[in-house]
Amino acid sequence: MKSRKLMCITAMTLFTMLAIPVRFAAQDNQGHKQEHHRYKLIDIGTLGGPNSYSFNGERLVNGRGVVTGIADTYIPDPFNPNCFLPECLVARTFQWKNGVLTDLGALVDGVSSGPNWINSQGWIAGISENGMTDNHAVFPPEYDAVVWKNGQIINLGTFGGNWSYANAINDAGQVVGFALNTTPDSFDLGDLCENFPEPTQMHAFLWQGEALQDLGTLGTGTDSCALFVNQRGQVAGHSFTNTVVNPVTGLPTVDPFLWNGKKLVDLGTLGGTLALASSINNRGEVVGPSNLAGDIYFHPFLWSKGLLKDLGTFGGNFGSAAFINDAGQAVGFATNTGDQAQFAFLWEKGALTNLGTVDGDPCSFASGINSRSQIIGTSGSCDFSVARGFVRQNGRMADLNTLILPGSDLVLSFPAYIDDRGEITGTGVLPNGDVHAFLVIPCGEGDDDCEGGSVSGATQSGSSAVSQGRAIPDWFRARVARKYHLPKPAFGPKN
Repeated sequence: MKSRKLMCITAMTLFTMLAIPVRFAAQDNQGHKQEHHRYKLIDIGTLGGPNSYSFNGERLVNGRGVVTGIADTYIPDPFNPNCFLPECLVARTFQWKNGVLTDLGALVDGVSSGPNWINSQGWIAGISENGMTDNHAVFPPEYDAVVWKNGQIINLGTFGGNWSYANAINDAGQVVGFALNTTPDSFDLGDLCENFPEPTQMHAFLWQGEALQDLGTLGTGTDSCALFVNQRGQVAGHSFTNTVVNPVTGLPTVDPFLWNGKKLVDLGTLGGTLALASSINNRGEVVGPSNLAGDIYFHPFLWSKGLLKDLGTFGGNFGSAAFINDAGQAVGFATNTGDQAQFAFLWEKGALTNLGTVDGDPCSFASGINSRSQIIGTSGSCDFSVARGFVRQNGRMADLNTLILPGSDLVLSFPAYIDDRGEITGTGVLPNGDVHAFLVIPCGEGDDDCEGGSVSGATQSGSSAVSQGRAIPDWFRARVARKYHLPKPAFGPKN
């Protein structure tokens, strides 16, 4: 895997120009005693193998209590050693609904599939292996973009090449992703699009029930990928803009884009030659990380109404925005002075708030925020080799593990998505190191399954990844770092 490091320049000049106000979460809590919900925990389980995940895509619970993810079966992967997941078992897209876990299958028997997004109707966009192999590819098993709809799997096809990939689906059934054509390509955008390097061009696509629509690329770039689509049909992703390789990144310039229904709009960068889209809201605002001039450091950005804004850091050189809600509130992480640690942030109304960590943990990052301003993320060691999920509401952060009802030994380490009902999906770790997808549901008034509806702060007994020393598997930690553009853990304490 040819990982690309997002890099940036000295932040001094930018801080002088932008004068971004920074607030600290502790200040918001003074004089306020807020309560947290209790939650019911559902361990999704597996399809016969050791592991399951609710992580890869952005939206994996749909607001109606339907969850999707990927789970191991007990069947050996037929493409070993080029396995779909590290455990080299066939893995399948699942649907969890009303306590029933269903294997949604694949395009052919005996191969793997995986989801990336679920819409309100329960339609799921993702990928499936097709049973074919491409000996010229870095990852020989071929796979196609698919949609699971009303119990059927639909193959979306390609642009003539050997694979395609569906990333997101909105409530109108519009699907976005990227697909290979047959034009040879010496450049590689695959690593920046959650994919493998391939020998031909890949282009962003929009699917609306018929043939794939090629959205093209920016400028004279060869490759592009569409990652997100909002309810208005606006599409966000990133693209090469030219074919000139930059000496620091080793790539042609990569810019994020917004497709407005007619053309790709280049959102630009913060001065560097590499920026990525991480999320889009229904107002057409886009956030992500961008290199600064010189391509040594990177900062979080917000693009809104034609303007690209540097959201700043807490005095350090690195930061990235992971998600933005429809109110324009963005969350992510930023480093402190000297890049000794990274902290989850909330950006709203021009102010960057340091959300801190749970119980003195050295580092944190935020992964999502809903319309009620409830924030989820992970707190733990700075390399996140031990980690615990958090939820923040009404100005208070709590270890998610302390809020669940007793009875499970699953440590909730990486919450990935929170819907507007406050339901949270993510991935947790068992004592033996296996990982399982989870769903946590807020307890309601009169809920017979809950003892009380809320707790104050993080005072209740519960799991703690840091206190228990629950180690996170290295390969899964690497996936987390890649998804949220975390810097390599070459800084900060390693406790």
